[in-house]
Amino acid sequence: MQPHLQTSGDAIADRRADYAKMLAKGGEPDAAAELMEQALELVPAWAAGWYRLATYRERAGNMAGAIEAYRQTRDRSENDIFGAALKLAFLGDTAIPDQPPSSYVERLFDDYAGRFETSLVDKLGYDVPAKLADMIATTGRHYALAVDLGCGTGLLGPEIRAMTDRLEGFDLSQNMLTKAVEKRVYDHLAQADLSLAPEETGLFADGLQHRADLVTACDVLIYLGNLESVFASIVTLASSGADIAFSVEEAGDGVEIHLAASLRYAHSEAYVRALCIRHGLEVGIVRRSTIRKDGENTISGILFLARKAG
Repeated sequence: MQPHLQTSGDAIADRRADYAKMLAKGGEPDAAAELMEQALELVPAWAAGWYRLATYRERAGNMAGAIEAYRQTRDRSENDIFGAALKLAFLGDTAIPDQPPSSYVERLFDDYAGRFETSLVDKLGYDVPAKLADMIATTGRHYALAVDLGCGTGLLGPEIRAMTDRLEGFDLSQNMLTKAVEKRVYDHLAQADLSLAPEETGLFADGLQHRADLVTACDVLIYLGNLESVFASIVTLASSGADIAFSVEEAGDGVEIHLAASLRYAHSEAYVRALCIRHGLEVGIVRRSTIRKDGENTISGILFLARKAG
């Protein structure tokens, strides 16, 4: 978390917050919550403090208190950078939003960039880029231009570099893009917000449309709820006959879009197939796969390879 969000600006409140953190780590969330309440009496506008209080109350089983603290977090933080609206939706206080706040996702990955690959690949057994690349390889095609949406630190880039003459990557997080630059496999990297309408994403700043014959979205759709706008961007970006390879977390039967405890979105196969039909994409390959570990559990996902009508 960014340093300026960790401090309240009041030395006494900060000491109480630090002690509360120690108590929470020691398995005493009730006591931690009590100390955070005292800190917030001194600095009631401290959004990060309200977020901490919400998490302590939630761990202590005080859901009503947690909801109230998440509301305070949402109302007191600029652009809801802590994603409190998602927590409120998960706890049943509000409807599930179509999209998370872009500021929340950007901050999340800016903070996470330095340890992203170690955490995801080494600790959580993440191998979706290799699996998605294997699907793409089944086409036997060589691509003039591949565009990697939500490229992050560039894990997919080395997997598909040999299949394309030019490789572009786009991501919301500048810190993640900085890590992707270090891989030296992308010809172009830039910031883009996939939650917005196509003309607002930043993908078409040069005015070029329908330019890519391969578009990928590897584990980025899990941070977007309603996928209509991102599919509109994909088909605007893709040329006729382009291949589209992407992954989602699996929502299961009976629900199109599900918000998980991780605050990531899961989508059903039926929902994705219907999206493809609406946007002129023909689904070719569908594979179910483990996406990553989550503690003792595994997260199930679906990998798709589709083609834009030519």
